[in-house]
Amino acid sequence: MDFVAIKEKGIAFFKKYKYIALILIIGIVLMLLPGGETAKQPTVQTKQSDFSEINDVSDRLSELLAMVDGAGSVRVLLTVSQGQQTVYQTDTQGDTSWQTVIITDSARNEAGLIKQVNGPVYQGAVVLCQGADDPQVRLAITEAISKATGLGANQIAVLKMK
Repeated sequence: MDFVAIKEKGIAFFKKYKYIALILIIGIVLMLLPGGETAKQPTVQTKQSDFSEINDVSDRLSELLAMVDGAGSVRVLLTVSQGQQTVYQTDTQGDTSWQTVIITDSARNEAGLIKQVNGPVYQGAVVLCQGADDPQVRLAITEAISKATGLGANQIAVLKMK
C-alpha cells in the first residue's frame, strides 16, 4: 500500500463519518474552554473562638441568671459550632476574579476593609442551678438563654445543682 491509497481510504472514512467526527471535535473544544463560574468567593476569615471568649460569655450569663428569682447559684456551659467570622469587602475584576479591598493608615499599615463581623454560632447550652425544681425558674432561665444566644428551647438543658 502506498501513500495515495492510504490517503484515499482516510478521505472516504472521513466522508462516511464526518458528522460524528464534527461532533467529537466540537465536544473536545468545549471541554477545553473554561467553564462556568470559577471565581473566588469574597474573603471570609473564621476566627477560632478561644476558650476565654466563650467562658466570658458563660460567666456573664451565670451572673445574670443568678439574679432570676428562685434560681440560686447558677453555672452555664455554652458550646459553639462556629466561631466569629470576619467578612472583608471585595472588588470584582471582570466576571471571575475577586480582590480584597486593602486600606492603608497614616503609619502605612495595610489591612483589609471589613464589611461585616458575624458573631459565634452557639450549638447548645447546659445550665446548672439550685432552683431548677421550680418549673417557672426553668422556663425563665430557658427563655433568657434563648434570647441571649439564639438557641431554641430544645438546645438548652436546665438541670438541678446539688
